[in-house]
Amino acid sequence: MILTDVSKTAVATLRCHVLESRKKKPIIKDPMAEYCLDKLSSLASDEDRSGIFQKRLSPMLINHIVIRARKYDNIINDFVAKNPDCTVINLGCGFDTRYWRIDCTKCTFYDLDLHEVIEVKREILKDKPEYEMIGSSVLDASWIEKISSKRNRNVLLVAEGLFMYLPRPDVINLFRTLAANFYNSQIVLEVVTDKYTRGIWKKIVTYKIRRELGLDAGSSYHFGIAKATEIETFAEGIKVIDEWSYVEDPDTRPRLLKYLGISRTQWTVRATINENK
Repeated sequence: MILTDVSKTAVATLRCHVLESRKKKPIIKDPMAEYCLDKLSSLASDEDRSGIFQKRLSPMLINHIVIRARKYDNIINDFVAKNPDCTVINLGCGFDTRYWRIDCTKCTFYDLDLHEVIEVKREILKDKPEYEMIGSSVLDASWIEKISSKRNRNVLLVAEGLFMYLPRPDVINLFRTLAANFYNSQIVLEVVTDKYTRGIWKKIVTYKIRRELGLDAGSSYHFGIAKATEIETFAEGIKVIDEWSYVEDPDTRPRLLKYLGISRTQWTVRATINENK
C-alpha cells in the first residue's frame, strides 16, 4: 500500500496519540490508535515505513495534538450527555480513533474524510467499527444531504485541524450549506488567525509544517479569521458560544506558551447552528 501525502499527515497525528499513550502519565489513553498504527505500518511501503512512521515528532507538537484531542473528546461527551440520541460527525477524521474514546452508546457517529483516506481506514479496521464511514470531501454537499435527510437536529460537527487548509470561499459556502440543513445543532472547529494565510507569515507556517512532518500536503493555510465572531457573518443562524486555546490548558508544555499572547493565533471556536428552531 502506497500512502498519499494526505494520508501521511493523518499518520503523524495518529503517532502523536500513540507516543503519548505510551507515557506513564499520558494526557490521553488511546489503545485503538496503537492498533491502527500497527496495521498501517504492516501495510505501508518500505519507503513510508522508514519515513513518516519513523520521523521524530517534536514534544511540543505531540503535546498540542493530544491536548486538543482531549478537549474535543470532552466537548463531544458533553454534547452527547445533554442531547442523547444525537448525531456526531467527525470531519476530516484521518485515522483518528475518536469513536473508541467517547461515549458512543448514546449517539450516531460518522467518520468523514477523503475517499482515499477512508478506504485505507476501512482496510485496517475491517469489521471493528460499529459506525458509518463516508468517503467524501467535506466541501461536497452530498454528504450533508445524506445525513440531514436522516437527522437534521441535535447534530455536532467536529472539525479538528481541518478548516485552515480549505479555500476561504469554500469554507463560507460550507457554513451556508450547514445553516440551511441543520437545526439545534453545533459546530466545533479549529481556526487560525488570518495573518497566517498571507505574506511572510504564510511562508513561515509552510516551512514549519514541512520541517516537522517532511510533507507537502496540507503545508499551507488558506482560511483564517481575525476574531471568532467573524464566522457569524458567513451565514444566518450561526452564533459563537465558546472559544478555547490549547495554551490555556494546565497540561500545556512548555508552560511559557501561556504567557506569550498566542492564545488567539490557533484556537478552537464552538458555535450553534439555528439554535431553538
